[in-house]
Amino acid sequence: MILVTGATGTIGSGVVRLLTERGVPFRAMSRNPADLPHSVRADFTDPASLAAAVAGVDAVFLVTVPPTPSTAHDLALLDAARAAGVTRIVKLSAIGTGERFEGEVVGAAHLAAEQAIEDSGLAWTILRPTSFASNFLAYRELIDAGEPLPDMLGPARQAVVDPRDVSAVAVDALLDDRHNGRRYDLTGPDLVTFADQAATLERVLNRPVKTVAVDAVTQLEAAGMPAEAIAGVTTGVGWARAGGAAYVTEHVSRILGRPARSFEQWTTDHLTTFTVMR
Repeated sequence: MILVTGATGTIGSGVVRLLTERGVPFRAMSRNPADLPHSVRADFTDPASLAAAVAGVDAVFLVTVPPTPSTAHDLALLDAARAAGVTRIVKLSAIGTGERFEGEVVGAAHLAAEQAIEDSGLAWTILRPTSFASNFLAYRELIDAGEPLPDMLGPARQAVVDPRDVSAVAVDALLDDRHNGRRYDLTGPDLVTFADQAATLERVLNRPVKTVAVDAVTQLEAAGMPAEAIAGVTTGVGWARAGGAAYVTEHVSRILGRPARSFEQWTTDHLTTFTVMR
């Protein structure tokens, strides 16, 4: 039995789909389960609900994405899992976690949670994906309106990953002991800038997709992000702009036995998602 947290999110929903296809028993945890299969309602701030969610569970896929970075949710789930006899945790972290930029730790909240999991006595796997190709879905309205997309990353190059590949690796890690005690930086096959991604969208959609340079802090404040969260994001952005994320790994291809999907492949596969609004 596998508990999938963040089951309505980008990666968690993919894990749910793949487990369903494989016929693997699971529970899909969410504060608002809606039409989720095998759903359980639980909240990281409610210990009783977490205890119910992990009862009889063997492995947990752990995703925590609070508005403000914090390890509290990870630790709450970890405590409940250990008490319930869970034997394995696969945590979704982020690329660059633990690196330093201008005196600050990249992904500090993730790093503290990773360390607690590694010290827990449970079997564990840490997944550190780079930026998701699907992040561009947030710009559909701007694209439809012909407005430029806000570029906080400038010259930063990174091997953007298809979230479907991350979900597939997560499922393999949940089901196979060979991933115990491993940390995987999960990337796509090509190093691209934000502008490169926009150019790919322009070509595939056959319509203009332009970008405009923006200041990260100003952009995030305008979006209503809490100050503490902004600090964490801008540290990661600075690290990426300095070239920290400019590398490609083979973990996706080695684990899945096929090449990692490119941003162009993801865009082509999701063409209708960008055109349905028109």
